[in-house]
Amino acid sequence: MQDSSKIRNIAIIAHIDHGKTTLIDGIFKAAHLFRDNQVMEERVMDAGNIERERGITIKAKHCTVEWGGYKINIVDTPGHADFSGEVERVLSMVDSVLLLVDANEGPMPQTRYVLMRALKLGLRPIVIINKVDRPNADPAAALDKTFDLFIELGATEEQCDFAVLYGSGLQGWFVDDLSKREENSQPGMDDLFKAIIERVPAPKAEMDKPFLMQVCTLSWSEYLGRIGCGRILQGTLKKGDKILRTHTRWKDYEQTDWEVVSTDTSTCTHLYVTKGLDRAEVEEAGAGDIVWFTGPANIDLGDTMSSPETPDAVMPPLDIEEPTVSMFFIVNTSPFASQDGNAITLRQLKARIERETKTDPALRMEDLGRPDGIKVSGRGELHLGILIEEIRREGSEICVSRPEVIVQHDENGKTLEPMEELIIDVPEEYQGVVIQKLAQRKGELKNMENSGTGVLRLEFKIPTRGLIGYRGEFLTDTRGLGILASRFVGYGEWVGEINARSRGSLVSMDTGTATSYALENLQERGTLFIKPGDPIYNGQVVGEASRGKDIPCNPCKRKQQTNHRSATKDMMTVLDVPRTVTVDSALEWISDDELVEVTPLSVRIRKMILDADQRKKARIQAGIRDDDED
Repeated sequence: MQDSSKIRNIAIIAHIDHGKTTLIDGIFKAAHLFRDNQVMEERVMDAGNIERERGITIKAKHCTVEWGGYKINIVDTPGHADFSGEVERVLSMVDSVLLLVDANEGPMPQTRYVLMRALKLGLRPIVIINKVDRPNADPAAALDKTFDLFIELGATEEQCDFAVLYGSGLQGWFVDDLSKREENSQPGMDDLFKAIIERVPAPKAEMDKPFLMQVCTLSWSEYLGRIGCGRILQGTLKKGDKILRTHTRWKDYEQTDWEVVSTDTSTCTHLYVTKGLDRAEVEEAGAGDIVWFTGPANIDLGDTMSSPETPDAVMPPLDIEEPTVSMFFIVNTSPFASQDGNAITLRQLKARIERETKTDPALRMEDLGRPDGIKVSGRGELHLGILIEEIRREGSEICVSRPEVIVQHDENGKTLEPMEELIIDVPEEYQGVVIQKLAQRKGELKNMENSGTGVLRLEFKIPTRGLIGYRGEFLTDTRGLGILASRFVGYGEWVGEINARSRGSLVSMDTGTATSYALENLQERGTLFIKPGDPIYNGQVVGEASRGKDIPCNPCKRKQQTNHRSATKDMMTVLDVPRTVTVDSALEWISDDELVEVTPLSVRIRKMILDADQRKKARIQAGIRDDDED
């Protein structure tokens, strides 16, 4: 069992793409976790396929390195705002954080959020100015902005007296003084390890008291079932010990009062600690260490695990923010259902989402009595999009509706909607179109900074629903040169209707196979999502129309056969490259009367009501005049 005075528990927090996972790669190399000749993948902590493809961390990861006789438990946290629930949980397990700040961008919206959570818990961060080797890097300005952020968030004098390191996670060096880099081009990580040992307090370990811990993370094993993770707060835990599980919950939305829901006693059947990247089974672990364990059948987030001798030692539930965006997950009823994968039933869909909610506290599932689907809520489009992608890769087929924001009402009955702080870095030549588009989406420009490098920083306050469908449009408008980041800042008054999408859909009236002959004529009426040879069904959206109304079309139309031969005409058919439809882009683009059909092999957009006559009747019942129907 490790001496608690030789243990350091830290989490790495930052805005997305500021270099958390790359920093851990450098720490692994410096700590000689791998052989010198061993081939090591980049971003080794991002083990999931989706994480590697998207270049983001989705789930918090635990690892351990040893340096100078000290055991350092490190938690790599997600940087995207949609996965901040992961950050909230793990911060309760550590004694300090490494706050990474990009030397070029400085503090960004998610930097503010994660730092606020860390300061609220009383943690003393270590600030790391990363990517100082980049062109246009300004470490001094980034540090000044970071210090201002500490003051703005109400940090104490002790918290403001933070250690600072400069360096490059990609190159694998960090120093407490940039002049050291001039003396040695490869200074290494020694200064970083020293700062962790000296600045991060050892966990408060009371070995003589009864066992106590709180579950902060969950994992799943096909062989062991649900696995709980947390830091032992006091006492020791041995394999085979009796443990008391106490489940609690908040009584109200404001999380001012809580209650005990249930208690049960079980046996710790397996006990693990992290060594490097892997879990190693141990017989015993003591206060201060982060452990994984099995035994209780229904381990849940926030559960108190204690010795049966102290049944009153109960901790309050974890403070987790509520989701802000929802959509319907619907069983696939399209004409092509079960062709690419498994068209799961409603019961199977509920079971899959319920399993996900057990390990993701920011996810909610509601059964509203629909015979074909359920309502699923999360922290944002990306959060729900990742879940859809995971279900798809498991071989299942589903349909999902357009994301909607979750509204609330104040004591006077006023409707409130989630609001976001939006920070945009954009070249000067594109500022006009960005400001214009965001104004149409009810965005309010709060600040504008000109750094003199040709790039402007724009700060907006905007409703969350104003951002739905904008990210792809933003990349197009800025030729891929703009950077957009947002964070949830609370609820504000409903700002009125937002007309985000200005164009209609090209809707197929026939079922069959798309032909070059039909698409050549059809591409003049909009932007296509399909190519010749693609199977099409009636009611499927095959493209974006060039005007504001839906346009019915027949992409399966074939050329009339005659006795006259045209040798070269068909050979001259030239088609535009169709727009690639992904899960994320489809969720951003669809309108309220459309669904995204997601299968293991395809992503299609369709109308909720496939039949054109039935759609027309539904529009009439909704009060839309016939002359509005194209």
